[in-house]
Amino acid sequence: MRYKISKPFPLTNALRARLLLWAQQFEHVAWYDSNDHQDDLSAYDALLAVDASEVIKAYIPNAFASLEEFQSTHNDWLFGYFSYDLKNEIELLQSKHHDLMKFPDLYFFRPKRVLYWKEDQVFFEYLEGDEGMIHSDWHAIQNTTVPKDFFASENSHPVSLRLRTEKEQYFEKFNTLHDHIQRGDIYEVNFCQEFYAEGQPIDAVKTYWHLNEISKPPFASFVRLQEKFVLSASPERFLKKKAQHLWSQPIKGTAPRSSDEKEDQVFKKQLENNPKERSENIMIVDLVRNDLSRIATQNSVRVLELCDIRSYSQVHQMLSTIACELNPEVSSVAAIRATFPMGSMTGAPKIAAMRCIEAVEDAKRGVYSGAVGYFTPESDFDFNVVIRTILYDASKRCISFSVGGAITIQANATDEYLECLLKAKAMRQVLEA
Repeated sequence: MRYKISKPFPLTNALRARLLLWAQQFEHVAWYDSNDHQDDLSAYDALLAVDASEVIKAYIPNAFASLEEFQSTHNDWLFGYFSYDLKNEIELLQSKHHDLMKFPDLYFFRPKRVLYWKEDQVFFEYLEGDEGMIHSDWHAIQNTTVPKDFFASENSHPVSLRLRTEKEQYFEKFNTLHDHIQRGDIYEVNFCQEFYAEGQPIDAVKTYWHLNEISKPPFASFVRLQEKFVLSASPERFLKKKAQHLWSQPIKGTAPRSSDEKEDQVFKKQLENNPKERSENIMIVDLVRNDLSRIATQNSVRVLELCDIRSYSQVHQMLSTIACELNPEVSSVAAIRATFPMGSMTGAPKIAAMRCIEAVEDAKRGVYSGAVGYFTPESDFDFNVVIRTILYDASKRCISFSVGGAITIQANATDEYLECLLKAKAMRQVLEA
């Protein structure tokens, strides 16, 4: 049982910094921040979970079954991630590429302490805790010292990044994938490339802070699992469950922002009316509809938004929302397994696209293209898509992030390469500056 209390207290930027810094005394930390983005699906303004009571690290071929047992045993808050390569447990696929980061395929922890914010109220749910422990923690959080240089954007130890796939190789691989599309093997594929560094330490908290400040996305997350860190500025929701309702919100279609308002509106309108970007999005909507139909009650799958334009700090994005009623015989973990990984990060048809991805990419995706999020004690959940995300291993001082884009029959190699660089901009800015 959890001890629960709440009190009125607004979530300010100063409090966010104190919470993150206070949390670093623990080996397991999960911080999810909506950055004040509000929509009909928003459940919390922010969530903080620390101090693991139990942990599950699972690997293929029994990762989903292990998590199913772990969740059903505890019926409690769980925080963590699913890696992209769990696809190999779901389908007859494999991943043989270089794996710099070596994160477990699946990692979740049951926290002793959970704090969350809703409408200027902070809620505490402590496992085997009491009011005295909560007040002690709250006092410590409010009195946490924020270093003077914490908010400074300059990186005291700039990182020298390398590309796993050189530009010339990118164009060759693009042409290989485009040939597959022309032959009818696939009709869309998400092609990604890795930026990385070895032997170069970073301040994970400060790096996350500045990545988030640049992007202000609705699904930001800072996750520490011992020496492994996931620093995410994701704008995309993979899958959300509340009671028997499911929602998926794939993003496909990207355009730059401009500080000039008129030019910015032109970019937004061009994205809205771009036939190539719309076709990308609609193909993935069809894929998600198909995924959901396998676990939905009959005739309940609906497209609520199609090719809607959302504007974030650095880019405009095209987003669609698909919903359904979950078959009551399907568990939460089974619902994720049936729809994983997110179609926006594979292409379509999904299995064929994933085979093509494995044939041309140079790095194992790992956590990238997977999902970070949480389960509630009621077996509800909310997970993002791991994009615009820096992975860091503090013990090995290894850094990795990847970016990608969808290739369709209409795609142009130069345009797709430039889109990758646009998506990499925020991560490069916080690491290289």
